[in-house]
Amino acid sequence: MNKKYPLSFRISFFFLSIILFLYAIITAKDFLFPIVLGLLFGYLLFPIAKFLEDRRIPRILANFISIITFLAIVGAALLLVYKQAGGLVDNFPLYRQKALANIDHLENFIENQFGLRDLRLVDFIRGRVKTLFESGNNAINVVFTYTTGTIFRIGILPVYIFLFLFYRTKLAIFILQLAPEDKKSLIINILRQYSHIVPRYMGGVSTVVLILMFLNSTGLFIVGLEHAILFGIISALFNFIPYFGTLMGGAVPFIFAVLTGETPLLALNVLILFAIIQFTENNILTPNIVGNSLNLNPMVIIIGLIAGGMVWGIPGMFAIVPLLAMFNILAANIETLKPYSFLLGMRGARKHAITVQNIKRFLSRFQKK
Repeated sequence: MNKKYPLSFRISFFFLSIILFLYAIITAKDFLFPIVLGLLFGYLLFPIAKFLEDRRIPRILANFISIITFLAIVGAALLLVYKQAGGLVDNFPLYRQKALANIDHLENFIENQFGLRDLRLVDFIRGRVKTLFESGNNAINVVFTYTTGTIFRIGILPVYIFLFLFYRTKLAIFILQLAPEDKKSLIINILRQYSHIVPRYMGGVSTVVLILMFLNSTGLFIVGLEHAILFGIISALFNFIPYFGTLMGGAVPFIFAVLTGETPLLALNVLILFAIIQFTENNILTPNIVGNSLNLNPMVIIIGLIAGGMVWGIPGMFAIVPLLAMFNILAANIETLKPYSFLLGMRGARKHAITVQNIKRFLSRFQKK
């Protein structure tokens, strides 16, 4: 905005614009998030579709093959989860008895060791556990009803994916026609960066999640947790959310182990397992498969995840990171937006990060002395 306006007016206009923008995207959530997810999954399937097109397969057929393959993988995973969840629901009465017995054991242990006995807290926990397992069938029904409603709302997602893949050249030409002549090369560069970075991130994260499904299920089976495959898949799916994913996913089997395990050792083993998986995912899988292609600093990602969750829920937490990366690419190529790219990116903070080079540099100071 022109600087002839007072500072207070410009600040007010800035915050008003943000409020109106947030109100618009929250109000139009059910319309917008399928389009955004269609765009992101379109980028995920773009390398496959392009590979098929390069083998002289017509674009429309290449798109159908890519989307059907994607839907077959997702459908198989959902069918497996559904079958595993059925066994969990059938055993709810038994798990309820185990959970209440474990609460009694914990109460006796605390009283014997520390002389503490707060019946209000114990009664509260016992009541919550009873409600959880007694209404288990209803809860599962609600979950599947909500999931069905969500699937219905995003049932048009494959259509959006197909349209983005089929009309990607037309959309690129449209954007170029809007740009001034001297900016066309800049726009082409931005679009090319999108076509490389976003598919790499989406494909990398999906690969990590698939690997974690196997690792989580195998690890939970080894430690002796019932319904290991179900909890392994559920906990792995949370890893579509950076940083918080493993913590949120690991909490599900950990709580189940605490409530229904024969001994506290089971819960401890689950905790150790997910500590190992967290280390493996953060230091081996993600750096080598996903890499740092997004060039976003952790502060921006964490704040973005919280904001995305508040605005669009789980779909918002999933979509916000690649959207921030796309905005970062845009900002890095436009002179007036470069300060925002500096804020979003890693530049200016690398020397303070915990890296192998920085650790060696720190240790070398003591060796010199």
